[in-house]
Amino acid sequence: MQSERNKMEAGAWYSCLDDELEELRRVALDAVHAHNMLPPSQRRTLSAPLSKLFGAHGPNCLIEAQFHCSYGRNIHLGADVFINVGCVILDSAPVHIGDGTMIGPGAHILCADHHRDPVKRRAGIEIARPVRIGADVWIGAGALVLPGITVGPRAIIGAGSVVTKDVGADETVIGVAARTR
Repeated sequence: MQSERNKMEAGAWYSCLDDELEELRRVALDAVHAHNMLPPSQRRTLSAPLSKLFGAHGPNCLIEAQFHCSYGRNIHLGADVFINVGCVILDSAPVHIGDGTMIGPGAHILCADHHRDPVKRRAGIEIARPVRIGADVWIGAGALVLPGITVGPRAIIGAGSVVTKDVGADETVIGVAARTR
C-alpha cells in the first residue's frame, strides 16, 4: 500500500492528516522559525535554515521574514530570487521559481487543492498540484497563485490579483480573477 507521502508526491489524492507528513511539516516549521528569528543582518542571502530545507536554490536569493512554507523540500529557487515579507508558499507539490523573480509582500503560492466532497475534505483529502514561475517574473503584493498554475517568463502579476489560469510570457495580469491587461 502506498504511503500518503508517496501519493502526494505522485500527484494523487492523499490524506494530509498523516504522521509522516506531519513530521515533515514540523521539520519545515522549525527551519522557518529559525529563519524568521534571525537578525536582519544575517538575512542578506538565503539563510542557513532555509538553504538546508529547500529542494534547490541558486546564488544570491533573499527571503525576508516573516516567511512560511509547508515542507520546504519542494521549493526550487533559481538565482537572484527575492521574496519579500510575509510570503507563504504551501509546497505540497514542487514549486519552481525562476532566476531574477521578485515576489511582493504577503504574496501566497499554493499547491494544495482540497477535495470538493465535504466528507472527504473533512477527512483531510487533498491533491497537490505543482506551480511553475518563470524567470524575471514580478508578483505584486498580496497576490495569490493557485494550485497547478504556470507563470511564463517576464510576466507581471498585479498586487492583490488571484491567479486562476496560466499566465503567458510577458503578460501582465490584474484583478480577481486575474485577467490580461
